[in-house]
Amino acid sequence: MPMTHSEHRLDVREIEGPPFGEIMAALDGLEADERLRLIAGFEPKPLYEVLETRGFTYQPERRADEEWHVLIELA
Repeated sequence: MPMTHSEHRLDVREIEGPPFGEIMAALDGLEADERLRLIAGFEPKPLYEVLETRGFTYQPERRADEEWHVLIELA
């Protein structure tokens, strides 16, 4: 049976100022069977190296000109 994931959403377009702290807090709270859907107004390329370093995989998807969804989960 495939593993089902609980998905959390974090829309950083709603955060004033740099969202890095909120993103890290959301990632720190993830369990092995959970994933985070990060929604941003641009492709968050600087975040990818941090995710890889911390053992996460990610799947970016452009939904519109200023809407990116990145699905993040533990590797």
